[in-house]
Amino acid sequence: MRLTAITERLAGLGGGKWEVHLKARELAEGGADLVEMTIGEPDVPAPQELLDAASQALQSGRTCYSNGRGEAGLCAALADSYTASRGRTFTPENILCFPGTQTSLYAVMQGVAEAGTDVLVGDPMYATYEGVIRASGAEPVPVPLRPEAGFRLQAADIAERITPRSRAILLTTPHNPTGAILTADDLRAIGELAIKHDLWIISDEVYEHLVFEGAEFVSPLSDPALADRVIAVSSISKSHAAPGFRSGWCVGPADFCTALLPVSETMLFGNQPFIADMTEKAVREGSSVAAGMAARFSARAALLEQRLHGETGLTVHRPDAGMFALVNVAATGMDGDAYAWDLLEHGVSVMPGSAFGDSLRDWVRVALTIDDSKFATALDRIVAHANRKKRSVA
Repeated sequence: MRLTAITERLAGLGGGKWEVHLKARELAEGGADLVEMTIGEPDVPAPQELLDAASQALQSGRTCYSNGRGEAGLCAALADSYTASRGRTFTPENILCFPGTQTSLYAVMQGVAEAGTDVLVGDPMYATYEGVIRASGAEPVPVPLRPEAGFRLQAADIAERITPRSRAILLTTPHNPTGAILTADDLRAIGELAIKHDLWIISDEVYEHLVFEGAEFVSPLSDPALADRVIAVSSISKSHAAPGFRSGWCVGPADFCTALLPVSETMLFGNQPFIADMTEKAVREGSSVAAGMAARFSARAALLEQRLHGETGLTVHRPDAGMFALVNVAATGMDGDAYAWDLLEHGVSVMPGSAFGDSLRDWVRVALTIDDSKFATALDRIVAHANRKKRSVA
């Protein structure tokens, strides 16, 4: 069997990272008493108004081909939304629509990176980033996100790793898995590096609307000095609790989007019109569920920190946004992988930190997206498990 180089580049970067999650699903289907805290599904269903909009569009015949850029109404809605939120003028020529953030990021990476180039990316990183970068032929260059810096990507750490091969900096703000948000000063310093070294900035902003009280989201799209080198990707998956609809986009320089359009067209030729109509409504009217999710996730993160800091030797990194919290499990005498497998035997599934990069080998990622009752049960089991392990280590 003859395969291409891309299959070799992506070998080992797929479902293997989700092995604990997949095993937990298998056990649950077999009747095991498990609390799943592995993946980031919203804790509410997609809003009824969006379901109605999609249904009405289907019934009205919005089931034909779209165009490569995306439906005109959705592109206009996105341009208006970004103009209002970023303080700069955007037009439909600054927009390309895709099925979800993942597809958008894949296409954008094809437009900025290739064999012989590098992409600088914070470590830890979302589990698919390494594969997305390697799919283009480029090499990922991990830049450590240090706990003492709040897991925020620092320009000085990027600068140490820039070479003539460097082509782009991939940002995630708010960040998955750490929940950190880059500040205006962080982005200004990173932007200065990008200008100096002629680098693209790709900004994954899918958690923009799940920012906790007291924190502030800032986008590099808001800086006019970076207008010709920033491309943002996002979707309604998190903000509108609609991950299964696979509706996302990229926002960037008009020349870039025009150049990327043939790449998009060879992949999928636009998104589905009935989903585009639903997404247009979502973008224009905002989310009826995001504020509630953010408040609940923040409260669960606070409870996690309170219980684990007060009752165990585990350390919690308190997130500023998103659906997850990180827990340092070194006090158990295990790394994150061993801990996740051991905890699974005690009725809770969490993601090993190593799924997101080498810097999280002593950590696990905990989803904040399960209901309060199950969350309380999981905390009881985590506390009991940690204290048993603490006694065995002693």
